[in-house]
Amino acid sequence: GFLIPYFIMLIVEGMPLLYMELAVGQRMRQGSIGAWKIISPYLCGVGVASVVVSFFLSMYYNVINAWAFWYLFHSFQDPLPWATCPLNSNRTGYEEECEKTSSTQYFWYRQTLNISPSLEVSGAVQWEQALCLTLAWLVVYLCILRGTESTGKLEQLSNPKTWISAATQIFFSLGLGFGSLIAFASYNEPSNNCERHAIIVSLINSATSIFASIVTFSIYGFKATFNYESCINKVILLLLNAFDLEEGSLTADNLNEMKDYLMATHPQEYAQLLPQLKNCSLEAELDTAVQGTGLAFIVYSEAIKNMEVSQLYSVLYFVMLLMLGIGSMLGNTAAILTPLTDSKVIATRFPKEVISGVVCFINCIIGLIFTMEAGNYWFDIFNDYAATLSLLLIVLVETIAVCYIYGLRRFEKDLHTMIGRKLNWYWKVMWAFASPLLIISLFIFYLTDYILTGTLQYQAWDGTQGQLVTKDYPGYALAVIGLLVASSTMCIPLGALVTFVRKRLKRERVSTVA
Repeated sequence: GFLIPYFIMLIVEGMPLLYMELAVGQRMRQGSIGAWKIISPYLCGVGVASVVVSFFLSMYYNVINAWAFWYLFHSFQDPLPWATCPLNSNRTGYEEECEKTSSTQYFWYRQTLNISPSLEVSGAVQWEQALCLTLAWLVVYLCILRGTESTGKLEQLSNPKTWISAATQIFFSLGLGFGSLIAFASYNEPSNNCERHAIIVSLINSATSIFASIVTFSIYGFKATFNYESCINKVILLLLNAFDLEEGSLTADNLNEMKDYLMATHPQEYAQLLPQLKNCSLEAELDTAVQGTGLAFIVYSEAIKNMEVSQLYSVLYFVMLLMLGIGSMLGNTAAILTPLTDSKVIATRFPKEVISGVVCFINCIIGLIFTMEAGNYWFDIFNDYAATLSLLLIVLVETIAVCYIYGLRRFEKDLHTMIGRKLNWYWKVMWAFASPLLIISLFIFYLTDYILTGTLQYQAWDGTQGQLVTKDYPGYALAVIGLLVASSTMCIPLGALVTFVRKRLKRERVSTVA
């Protein structure tokens, strides 16, 4: 159910928009702000919007690298600290919260995040996570100094969230709308074949994503099956002890029949035992999908702890995660730094090392919010709302600007000059019609989903139950969500308005002098 929208998004949005952004950057030889300003002075806000979205992403994304460092440092222990539940303070048993959930979830929610029960309880900054975040930003800064130039089910198709998720996956994995592609492409040789690169990168990216999803869901299926069988065994043991049944008389196959029999023959005893009997369901285990950061840190650590030489695989996995995360951060920061270094006002006064250091330092200080006890809830807010709607608007305006403001024929001539051959009909159809129409449809899907959802909610960790519970966002959180969306999307009309006012004032001054 997800793959069909995913491939449609890849063909209609992913490859065409990747090629377009690479071509714009390579042709204009500028970062996101300068490139769109060349196309039209009224489009300066598009580049600013891209920089704002990249800045928001940089603020929270490096926290993932901080968590990866945290897990990497703990990967050298034997046994792994998330392999078993820790003992309680009396050393007479395991921690109660861990017993109610699992050792991997306990390590994530309690020992890594030390998460608060709700967004309203902010808590203090976790100094271990703060140090890991500082280390992550230090690594990003050192990499920047080297320089960019050298370095389910089919009914899900009717669900707007499926299409929005597919678009988000394509946009984030390819980096569309952030300005990083334009920034990197501005360093290419003018004759570089960006068309070939767009196709190759898109296909490799999707193949990698699909391969990773196969591994991920295999692990998740194993985890769900393991939890289901553990639940069944606990229920069987509880019933055997409570009713003094013969060993082997109760199995997973006859469990439901035996529960009905015991309820009929021993109603009082069964009623007293009922609160302790869990309703074990494999389908329920599969439906309670771990999403986002939990997928990388809970599900994979669950699989790693059951492997031979688990420390080795843990180190390899989290080193790989760090490589991916640092690479993504370099793209995000390049989208911020390139427009700044392109600016003559800033570049003539400060060297690139200082500009890069200031950007990294500001992001690191703001990022400390995500290392608080309620930090993971703020992380989810930024992850869900800081970029999705903004990216849709940015890429829509970019497509319209290239095809109908700069001119598709003019852009086609530029591409012919750069790569030495005529533009294929596929790119023309996608840029001029299919991509904009699909983005507008996604806008409608997004707004429809928002209206139907009503009050926005989030998943909070309840330590007393050892599970996630759904809560409504408080008023101030809704205000932050509104500001995140407005601060980037409003850059586009405000940029056009400021340009219009400046031109109008300039004309008035000229006419006054004349």
